Amino acid sequence: MAQSDVLEQRADDESDKACIQEGAPRTIHFDVFTLFPRMFSGALSESILARAQNKGILQVTLHNIRDYATDRHHTCDGYPYGGGGGMVMRPEPVVRAVESVLSRPSGWQLPEEAAHVDLPPWNPDEPPSLRQPTPIILLTPQGRRFNQDVAEQLGRHGRLALVCGRYEGVDERIRTQLISDELSIGDFVLSGGEIAALAVIDAVTRTLPGVLGHESGAKYDSFSDGLSGLLEGPQYTRPTEFRGEVVPEVLASGHHAKVERWRREQSLLRTLNRRPELLVRATESGQLTPEDRQFLSSQGWQLPTDAEGLLPT
Repeated sequence: MAQSDVLEQRADDESDKACIQEGAPRTIHFDVFTLFPRMFSGALSESILARAQNKGILQVTLHNIRDYATDRHHTCDGYPYGGGGGMVMRPEPVVRAVESVLSRPSGWQLPEEAAHVDLPPWNPDEPPSLRQPTPIILLTPQGRRFNQDVAEQLGRHGRLALVCGRYEGVDERIRTQLISDELSIGDFVLSGGEIAALAVIDAVTRTLPGVLGHESGAKYDSFSDGLSGLLEGPQYTRPTEFRGEVVPEVLASGHHAKVERWRREQSLLRTLNRRPELLVRATESGQLTPEDRQFLSSQGWQLPTDAEGLLPT
């Protein structure tokens, strides 16, 4: 079995064990492990994420991995065996930080004065018993692609641990000894996992009831079930006319059925022009109606013979 398949299966297994029970309050707690915790302060104190924290739906605890380094220089990286450019994150401070935090109640944080000198007991040769099967996710360009489906799956957990890589990556033993899932937000490389972690926190939090001002808004976001996994179409607000471009008449008609059909067709058209592989997926999952297919056919689209060739693996 490929490494990506193993990670996805491990993630699914943990989802079965740790998902929120039906009917229970939907709240989530993120433990974020990073060398640069100050990167999170601005994003977490504004807009939707700030409101979600104020409502008690979201809690984020930042843990500085460097606080768990015990050598004189608080070293968290080292030169790679076999040579090569850059540095690699060492396993001891990362694993110690994550295991120390997850073996304690949600919300626990190492006191500032205890950093480096008064750490919780930890045996590097004997993993502790964690309080619950919390998914431990590494943000890395090598991970499986993060998308709306994954966000909704993760939103069913009560607690998630996000590990932010840095430098040239992490020692492979962090993956094999600690990590249960790996996520990537795209086929590009960032300086570290912090920006990706913020994207995950934001996307997952939006899936929880009570976070958005209008619950129906998320239902028709791009990639959502309400749009059959397609892209959202164009949106308009006042003024009616701007630089010679006028809001489509149907949107001001008050005819709800016509408005809904127009929006559906615009969603199909935008998806056709920008992400046609999503149409293949929607077709194979039975989410396109005969009316949808007829409209797409009028736009010159037909399901490719080798449809699987358009689907990301």
